[in-house]
Parts: sequence; C-alpha cells; structure tokens
Amino acid sequence: MSDELKTKYPIVLVHGAGFRDLKTPLYWGRIPKALEAGGAKVYYGLQDGIGGVRSNAEMLAKRLPEILKESGAGKVNIIAHSKGGVEARYVASSLGMGHMIASITTVATPHHGMKTVEKLFKIPRPVWSLTAFAARNWYRVFGDREPDLIRLADDLTPEKMRVFNEENPDVPGIFYQSFGTVMKRPTSDINLMTANFAVKKIEGDNDGVVTVESSKWGENFRLITANTNRGISHLDSIDFRRSRLSKKTGPGVSDIVDLYKEIVRDLKDRGL
Repeated sequence: MSDELKTKYPIVLVHGAGFRDLKTPLYWGRIPKALEAGGAKVYYGLQDGIGGVRSNAEMLAKRLPEILKESGAGKVNIIAHSKGGVEARYVASSLGMGHMIASITTVATPHHGMKTVEKLFKIPRPVWSLTAFAARNWYRVFGDREPDLIRLADDLTPEKMRVFNEENPDVPGIFYQSFGTVMKRPTSDINLMTANFAVKKIEGDNDGVVTVESSKWGENFRLITANTNRGISHLDSIDFRRSRLSKKTGPGVSDIVDLYKEIVRDLKDRGL
C-alpha cells in the first residue's frame, strides 16, 4: 500500500438517492478500494436511500462524530454524489457542524434543483401516494429508518433548492468544489436513456438525472468529460458498471476511478 492518497483527514463518501451503503458497498463500485490502496482512510455516510434532505442530514450529522472518534482525526473530507451533496451542505450550515468538515466535494449534485421533478408532481396524487407507499415499505426492508419518497422529491424542486441555497451558504474555512457530468446522447447509458431524453427536453444538457447547470456550485466547478463520444452518465460517475469508460488514452477521463484519485490527491496537496 502506498501513501499517495493518504490525506490529513479521512474521506467520507456520501451517497445519493435510491441506494444505501452496504458492508460491501455497491454504490461506489471500485472507487473505495482504489482510494484505500493509495493510503486513504475511507468511511461512509450510512444515511437512508430515499430519505428527505433534513432527515438524511441528521443521520450524517450523527455519523461524523463516530468517524472522528474511530479515525482520531479532527475533521473529515466529504465527497458526495448527487443528493448527498445537498445533505453534506446542510450538515455544515444548518446543523452547525462545519468545524468537523475540512472540505466538501460534490459530484453531479442538483444544487439548483430539478425542473423535471417539479413536472412529475403533476402526476395524479393517488399514483404518487401508491408509489411512495410501496417504496417506503421496500426501503424499510433494506434498513431505511425514515424513507419518504415524496419528501425526497419535493426537497429537490427548483424553488425548494433556491430557498435551501439562501439558508445554507458556504461555511468559512471549508473548501468547497463541485463537478458535473453529461451524456452526449441518450444511448450513452441504456439505464438512463429515457430519463436523459426527458430531462434534456425540459431542462437541457444532463447526465441522465442532473443538468450541468444545476451541478454547478461555487467558484470551483469542473465539467468532467470522457475521452469517448458517449459522455459520462449519472451512474458512470459512481462506477456503476465497475469498468473503465473506455480503453483509449488522451484528453478526458477514461476511468472514473482516476477522477476520484485525482480529487483525493488534490485534497492531500492542499493539506487536507
């Protein structure tokens, strides 16, 4: 094991909506092992899969002291995907735990909300209620403590996120950075083909879930491009396929694992 990625503060991976952190994490693919092989200490947020922002953030807030005690560190570096980035910002600002956080890196996070979700609320309420009921029971089986699909969706509407951003400004002393991804065409990811097409019609360029514009937060934003013409989907950005994006070399990302190693290497160089 090398110390190439051995940061001053441990890394906390905070997942997005729809999945949970398991003992052998399914959400992050090959990423955790690659970071640990470079010397990084990696922990997980362990929040609900379909919880609202506030309830999930409260779970994350309880998790941070446990990580600090176990690691012996004074702070953590949070790397969050999708909705997890919103929850991390809530923990730092609204829950007043910024003193425990050295950095917050968000990947494909809907910082400015999702108009498509707003459109979905026009679906008849009984359909929403039935779907939410089924999801709540299903996720409780897998360990969710406060599953709430309707709350999750409502939290990510543009108006709710506008208010959220006003109430959760960046905390001085925390290094914030954001990354976005984009699919070049619907067939780039068969799992998100329909979603990518729909979101583009309603909102614009996106990764199958989140638009490029919504993923921008703060001055430190970077759009991640692949070195192929397929782009990078929302699932690609967490190594859902457990494989390289391409075998090519050259400009752009050919393996999403390399991006996370780059992020952690940069945190180390910053003394974090």
